[in-house]
Amino acid sequence: MKKISLKQMKEKQKGIVCDISAGPALQNKFMSMGIYKGREIAKISHIGLKGPVAIKVGRSVLVLGHGVASKITIEIQ
Repeated sequence: MKKISLKQMKEKQKGIVCDISAGPALQNKFMSMGIYKGREIAKISHIGLKGPVAIKVGRSVLVLGHGVASKITIEIQ
């Protein structure tokens, strides 16, 4: 199984969150959005080189900034 950052995922690709390299405040914010270790997410789209990343977590669609998306490591099957 391959581990990559969320921003490196391809569109329509799914994976499991395996690590979040952020401070406690940002980790709590991710948790409130439903992003935590072991959670499956799907990347919907990525706009440009440094644009926002749209993901689907459960039944919610979220848009994260490029820098924030780089802090989330995903395990691809």
